[in-house]
Amino acid sequence: MSPISDAIIALESEVRSYSRSWPAEFDRAVGSHMYDVDGREYIDFFAGAGALNYGHNNPILKKVLIDYISDDRVMHSLDMFTTSRQEFIETFNDVILKPRGYDYKLAFPGPGGTQATEAALKLARKYTGRESVISFTNGFHGMTLGALSVTGNSLKRGGAGIPLVHATPMPYDDYFDGDYPDFFYLERLLTDSGSGLNKPGAVIVETVQGEGGINPARYEWLQNLSKLCKKHDILLIIDDVQMGCGRTGTFFSFEEAGIEPDMVCLSKSISGYGIPMALTLLKPELDVWEPGEHNGTFRGISAGFATATAAIREYWSDDTFTTSIKDKGETVAKRFQSIVDVTPGITVAAKGRGLARGIEMASGELADAVCEEAFKNGLLVETAGPSGEVVKLLAALTIPEDVLNAGLDILESAVATVASGELADSASTIPNNEESYA
Repeated sequence: MSPISDAIIALESEVRSYSRSWPAEFDRAVGSHMYDVDGREYIDFFAGAGALNYGHNNPILKKVLIDYISDDRVMHSLDMFTTSRQEFIETFNDVILKPRGYDYKLAFPGPGGTQATEAALKLARKYTGRESVISFTNGFHGMTLGALSVTGNSLKRGGAGIPLVHATPMPYDDYFDGDYPDFFYLERLLTDSGSGLNKPGAVIVETVQGEGGINPARYEWLQNLSKLCKKHDILLIIDDVQMGCGRTGTFFSFEEAGIEPDMVCLSKSISGYGIPMALTLLKPELDVWEPGEHNGTFRGISAGFATATAAIREYWSDDTFTTSIKDKGETVAKRFQSIVDVTPGITVAAKGRGLARGIEMASGELADAVCEEAFKNGLLVETAGPSGEVVKLLAALTIPEDVLNAGLDILESAVATVASGELADSASTIPNNEESYA
């Protein structure tokens, strides 16, 4: 593995992160594999933090992109009408929304998930006339100031440099290990005129917390949250930036809960190819924007519309892809649970949904050691959670079974290696929670 030059490292900001965990110079990527400049192959269980659900350089989408560029089609268009934009809107409505009975309008707020979140928060406040928003412990919604205000991670919040206001955190599902009824605190605050809680305009939530540690909310919890919002005339925003586009099995992560949020934030894999693109879905009655009231230069990267349309037509026209994702998810769940079963004290729990899976380790130090060992043996896998204690799998949804199992073999070996080393001794006194969310 060729070393990265000190000169290059010196020129880039200290804010870089993934390159610290994976000190390789990557050059090519195909499907679920990445290759460094020396040709060494790595299995990718990262998938661009969920931006590459269909794999690297998916051949179907690559042909669409090459043809689009070769034909001198419009690349940048802000919010002007283009053929690719129209085709995407029609396809998204016909293949995704209508079959599910959803009635949403589409807003294109900018290139990333944080812009989708900002648009939803901004519109919720404009529509309701209320400033306050309810968020949840360990939630993550982006790195701009509005998104950070509803994010739980103290490190990321600290980077804002100013007070993050007009947001109130509440306990996420099972935050108190089942010791208290769902929403007992929030419901009491909403109904007590002496609570001091300003009535919120919206609630924002992830159905499975990704950066927060692969924490899946029970469907019952999500259903009760939806009912509570309706009861108190509060808008429900689902952040599906990382868990949407099939990550949990269904296209939207909230489908199997049987709820219909007021707004939905999408990004990451919506373009299908890693091209920056974001989308905020909103109920028609919420569309009270004035023309140009929320805009951005890069809300019309038309090549992204083209690959997004192709991805939806190829993978979401029937239930075949959903079945495949769920089957692979069960494979991972069983392997992760077996790893937890044989390494008590080092591992705590296997958890997740679909192909968003995690192994909670007894400490962030142990999780880092597992990921480092995995990298040495040709696997890219990251950590998540408030202390980085969860080894997080976000493999491409298209990953072949044999590649998935090969990556799981490397990960299982990495956990065993760490469990047998000095780090294991230092964690042996940490109590084991055997509860599984797999």
